[in-house]
Amino acid sequence: MDSAEIERQLDVCLEVEFSFLQVGDLAQALAAMPRERQEFVLQWTRRVASTNIQLAFEFASRAADALALMDRELISSWCLHAMDHYDTVGLHQAMSVIKDMRGFMELGHLRAYGALFEEASAVLQPFVQGLSGRRLKLVLDEQAWTDGEHIYLPEIMARLEDEQRNFQLYKATVTHLWALTRFGSLNLDPQQAFTGYPDKDRAQSWFHALERVRLDARIASEFPGLFRQMRALRDELGESDWPAELGQVLAALGAADATVDESLYWVSRLYALDPPSAVCYQGTLRLDAAWHARQQRLLRDKARLRESLRIIAEEIAEGKDDHQPPKSFDLLEQEAEEGNELPRLDLLYLDQLMPVPEQVRDLLTSIQLDLLQVPEDYLVPAGPGEYDPSLLQDETQDPDDVWAGAYHEEGAFLYDEWDFGRHHYRKNWCVLREVDIPLDESDFYARTVRKYRGLIRSLHRTFEVLRGEDKLLRRQVDGEDVDLDAFVESWADVHSGLEMTDRLFTRMHKDERNIAVVFMVDMSGSTKGWINDAEREALVLLVEALEILGDRYAVYGFSGWSRKRCDAFRIKTFEDTMDERAKAAIGGITPKDYTRMGAPIRHFSRMLQQVEARTKLLITISDGKPDDYDHYYRGEYGIEDTRQALFEARVSGIHPFCITIDKEGADYLPHMYGQANYVVLDDVAKLPLKISDIYRKITS
Repeated sequence: MDSAEIERQLDVCLEVEFSFLQVGDLAQALAAMPRERQEFVLQWTRRVASTNIQLAFEFASRAADALALMDRELISSWCLHAMDHYDTVGLHQAMSVIKDMRGFMELGHLRAYGALFEEASAVLQPFVQGLSGRRLKLVLDEQAWTDGEHIYLPEIMARLEDEQRNFQLYKATVTHLWALTRFGSLNLDPQQAFTGYPDKDRAQSWFHALERVRLDARIASEFPGLFRQMRALRDELGESDWPAELGQVLAALGAADATVDESLYWVSRLYALDPPSAVCYQGTLRLDAAWHARQQRLLRDKARLRESLRIIAEEIAEGKDDHQPPKSFDLLEQEAEEGNELPRLDLLYLDQLMPVPEQVRDLLTSIQLDLLQVPEDYLVPAGPGEYDPSLLQDETQDPDDVWAGAYHEEGAFLYDEWDFGRHHYRKNWCVLREVDIPLDESDFYARTVRKYRGLIRSLHRTFEVLRGEDKLLRRQVDGEDVDLDAFVESWADVHSGLEMTDRLFTRMHKDERNIAVVFMVDMSGSTKGWINDAEREALVLLVEALEILGDRYAVYGFSGWSRKRCDAFRIKTFEDTMDERAKAAIGGITPKDYTRMGAPIRHFSRMLQQVEARTKLLITISDGKPDDYDHYYRGEYGIEDTRQALFEARVSGIHPFCITIDKEGADYLPHMYGQANYVVLDDVAKLPLKISDIYRKITS
């Protein structure tokens, strides 16, 4: 291609009309390449541009140098790596990947046996949330450290010889950094603590080394098995222990009641000596950053706690004749819950225990960690307009960040999302939470049973027959009767000089069903009105049939509002019985937000993979195509992500099926589900009448 044609293609994929990028020189440089190289560069420029145009321009500008240093497979990995960085840590870091070409080449060697943050974090994030204390978010950085709110980790851990051991090193590092936040190491003003030392860095290095000893003892006490792994890693890397002459120090810091003050005392005694080197899981200590984060956090926590208490106080006042809200609250210190040394704090008002919302309990825990107690002035409800609104809100108010930080909340799941434009997954892109559905206080379930009484009786008779059928098994070693066909064939074999088979019998065998199915019910806003009623009625009829059939089943609703808030509503789990709560949950199905389907499909597929069953089904009941408020998920992007999620399900042995009332479903469902794995109902009123029959046909 000549430079004019290349420039034309670059103009399109880099949106030069709006980006104002100058691509003339770039086009001329690419024109000097062989045709196949030109096409390769343009192909990847288009794919990277689907993520970010500036990133794509940077890649294209460096493509000639890249082709001289790397093969095409490594260049592809380089681009994908940069796009993953864009997804997780932003444009600046992604640009750094593209600019540091040689660094990536070195990293490529390490990736062969190292543990990667993008993979390890999916396991380590729930792990760290299971530990006591403040909820911490794992973040990618050049070094391992913590500011008390985040645990920063390097992109790759590759100090050991295999991926599993390097993952254990990641885990050990996370554990140690958590301990820094949990046991008071960061509640220290470095300017004040080390002001009397000529070399503050030397004093802090000693403090870091001493705190490692103290925290090791705490970890060994609470998690002995985990600490044995940490110790084994040190032994494997040849990291020596402290000299025996420092046994007094080790004993003092290893005591159960040892505090930060003990470490500070020994800093003063050992300062003249050279501090020992940091061990493999220790990371770096940034006390200045941690202290600054602590001061900002205390301002936020105090404002948010007092504002929350204001709301609680107003709710109390509504039930009082004089409507005067409480002027302050007290705290009742209770015994610490298992696995948590911090005492449990409950709110008191007029000697009455108050229900404590989860977010208030999290605030109390955070303040305890920073101040060891909750001061009295923190327990005074805020007055109107007392605080800067920014203290009461998340850092960002972008709708896409509605649940900013949700991925590090307990109970959240992270799922990849397929970006068809760049032919690659966005790693850990969607945040999904399982939530309980509000229960219906009416008698919807009972009314539906009465409405369809005759149909339900018919369903019971039909499904009773399906519960287990007698099948004739031929060519058996033993049985109730002779298999004549097998006998005749065997007689012929004998006369031909062949050996006679012993499989000459038939017997009857009851073919037991072994099916597990998840029904995912569309709870998007478009299901308002009659559609919602039809969905609920259909589920009632289906449940009545399934209870006769005996198949294991779970029912979940799904809805979403952006990638950071995908909801899976628990209606009935595999472990639940169809009791009054489950019936009320069906009645509680109400329209919510949008139809972001990829993440729920991946979640329910994961759920089915953990169930032992011969046949696993994932059945979607929906009124339309994938959709979300953000424009990019609408149309082709959402359809392709859903298609990829369904493909992943099929690969894992799950059979997806869709029942829809979207009359346009035939336009996109074959592409998503395949020709035989969906049914379109032309009338929403037919859904309750048809769904049980559809299920019977699917599973027969």
